[in-house]
Amino acid sequence: MVQVDRRRWLAGVSSLALAGTIPAGALRAATGGYLTALVEPVPLDKVRLAPSIFADAQAANRSYLASLDPERLLHNFYLSAGLEPPAPVYGGWEAMGIAGHSLGHWLSAVSLLVANTGDVELAANLDHALAQMAQIQSAHGDGYIGGTTVERDGEIVDGKIVFEEVRRGDIRSGGFDLNGGWVPLYTWHKIHAGLIDAYRLARRQSAMPILLGMSTYLAEVLEPLDDEQMQRVLHAEHGGLNESYADTFALTGNRRWLRLARRIYHRAVLDPLVAQEDRLEGLHANTQIPKVIGLARLHEVAPDARYAGAAQFFHKRVTQHHSYVIGGNSEREHFGPPDQRAHRIGEATCEACNTYNMLKLTRHLYSWQPDARWFDFYEQAQINHIMAHQRPDNGRFVYFMPLAAGARRIYSDPEDSFWCCVGSGMESHAKHADSIWWHDAAACTLFVNLFIPSSLDWPERELGWRMASAMPDEGSVRLSVSRPSLRATTLAMRIPAWSAAPQIAVNGVPVETEMADGYSRITRPWDVGDTVDLTLPMTLGVERVPDDPSILAFTRGPLILAADLGPADEDFVGTGPVLVAGQGNPAAALRSASKSGVFTTEGGLGETLFLKPFFRQYDRRSAVYFPTFTSAEWAARRGEYIRSQEAAQALSRRTVDTLYLGEMQPERDHDFVPGRSEVVNWNGRAARRLPPGDEMRMTLARRPGDAVLQVTVFSADAARPFGITVDGAPLELAWPEPSPGDGFVTLSFSLPPVGEQGRAEAVIGVRALREHALLYEVRMMEPEG
Repeated sequence: MVQVDRRRWLAGVSSLALAGTIPAGALRAATGGYLTALVEPVPLDKVRLAPSIFADAQAANRSYLASLDPERLLHNFYLSAGLEPPAPVYGGWEAMGIAGHSLGHWLSAVSLLVANTGDVELAANLDHALAQMAQIQSAHGDGYIGGTTVERDGEIVDGKIVFEEVRRGDIRSGGFDLNGGWVPLYTWHKIHAGLIDAYRLARRQSAMPILLGMSTYLAEVLEPLDDEQMQRVLHAEHGGLNESYADTFALTGNRRWLRLARRIYHRAVLDPLVAQEDRLEGLHANTQIPKVIGLARLHEVAPDARYAGAAQFFHKRVTQHHSYVIGGNSEREHFGPPDQRAHRIGEATCEACNTYNMLKLTRHLYSWQPDARWFDFYEQAQINHIMAHQRPDNGRFVYFMPLAAGARRIYSDPEDSFWCCVGSGMESHAKHADSIWWHDAAACTLFVNLFIPSSLDWPERELGWRMASAMPDEGSVRLSVSRPSLRATTLAMRIPAWSAAPQIAVNGVPVETEMADGYSRITRPWDVGDTVDLTLPMTLGVERVPDDPSILAFTRGPLILAADLGPADEDFVGTGPVLVAGQGNPAAALRSASKSGVFTTEGGLGETLFLKPFFRQYDRRSAVYFPTFTSAEWAARRGEYIRSQEAAQALSRRTVDTLYLGEMQPERDHDFVPGRSEVVNWNGRAARRLPPGDEMRMTLARRPGDAVLQVTVFSADAARPFGITVDGAPLELAWPEPSPGDGFVTLSFSLPPVGEQGRAEAVIGVRALREHALLYEVRMMEPEG
């Protein structure tokens, strides 16, 4: 057994970035002057998945995609064009101002599966959706197509009004809105990207006029804006608009789209990355990743070393300094301080959209510099996060992947969720075939990057291979030739950094192979029946939390192991598991159980812990990270640890509802009315800053009887009073003493009871008085006792 620090082996990726960008001249195509990748994925129609967990995930996703009615996804689009919707709107986010984003993801996901499998039913659904979109766009007459809505004077109206206001120079944004509309440019990007995929992947010619109409309409809104106005627009979340315009340029050769793609450059975020500075703390994570993907794509269509360097730097910082052991990042959707995760292991870690986008970015960077270490990260995140993110039996998705001890996964409803992570989930599980096999320009080298059972048949290049694999459970892979290649070609197999002593045999005979850039390379003519066996021993190891090495997670090869703490539908009432270990390797205390891949160890309270692959614990409560103590430490701190765990559980039981201010989804969930408050990121957390005399309102759940309202502020602001109303009535109380602490502190306000029957919720108003009020969190509690 060995100690494995994934940050150490991922650090190899940083050396690629530090080495500088490959000179653009070496990557230009022979004609056209545009960047050409050194390697590309084998075309999707040449690859088929074989039976495996990945094929199961694709099948479940395919069933979900087929169940969705494009006319229901287009409901608001019909209304916007003055047409009668033929089907009712879906629920969840599709019944809100962000309506339409799911359609974009659906277009991309269906296009991926049509390209990969030729699915006739999905192709027909795609064609119908595109025909309806063309009809809707024609009814508008100006290229516009959208389903977003916005509130005006207490009424919900068509979101097109926001774009027309921006066209006139009327631009307002609090970060997650544009002129009060819920991220309309983010939704626009999803639809634009979906049309590009329908054209490029599914080869639907009918998509091109629609996407060009969209491109033209938005260009006519944005192009007249001066730089200051454009930056105000880009303050609102806008997805990867720069990427979609760069793609549109690549498809058409029209430099108008390239010029606009370059102007969609959010200076506040991208300038520091170009300067190789990590200023990610406090930023909404998934707002930023697509901007960086756009920089990478811009570099590919019009080489710019600044953009390439920024994309590489961002990837290095996020994967090595802002990510958890499963490969995901963020807590409650936001980046924290670099290398500070000991106190950020909670119920809302690892938003799935972030990992979906980080894998997209990884593919771009790998294509420029085909080093196996990029796919070491890809494999880590795909297996441990993306495969955990979807239930393989019904295709439902998880928004956050909670890593707190005793946490459980919360799955989407098929027709009443449509979160962003449902949309990206549709794509994630439609693309399991797109990164297994890669090739160089002449197809002289075939790269095997992911050990997913599959077949490749590419007669035009004399390539035919089948891959059988026991991964991710066991490190055995067999590659067999299904089509002869008379010319010598190179088979390059990724040797993962987690495998200490790989073994290779050709036609049953062990061989020594050339190693380069993390690949074992075999060059020879190949005949039908030739086999290559790759054995990758899967050792046990640990990864420690950087700011508190006493907290660790267990790994086995590419897998993250987690303690099984019981069924998800039962409350978790115990303390989080701890380990009492000596100075050696804690993985040495793990013992293999009777079931393959299950290990046992003794917890600090004398219990037996069963450790299993984390991703498979779909309906279980689990623990990924374990505090560890020496025997002496545990003897001295056992009581303190148990008391702190019990206090945390008591706080959780008393908590009725919590609003994290300055964070998009929590504010949406609580009918937040911001007044003139602004989102700020101070002291490492998002907050709302309310100017004197102004009020913001929110709706929180409550229970019958007395209640306590807890407001989190920073200690320096604790003596600055603000006014509170409950259901419109002022709360007349003496200013409370803050909880002890030099950082964040809580102010507790007792609320009066609301009658025997009680009320299900309370409308809370906060008014700044003589000074600004800066609030981070508002929590509705039951009284103690």
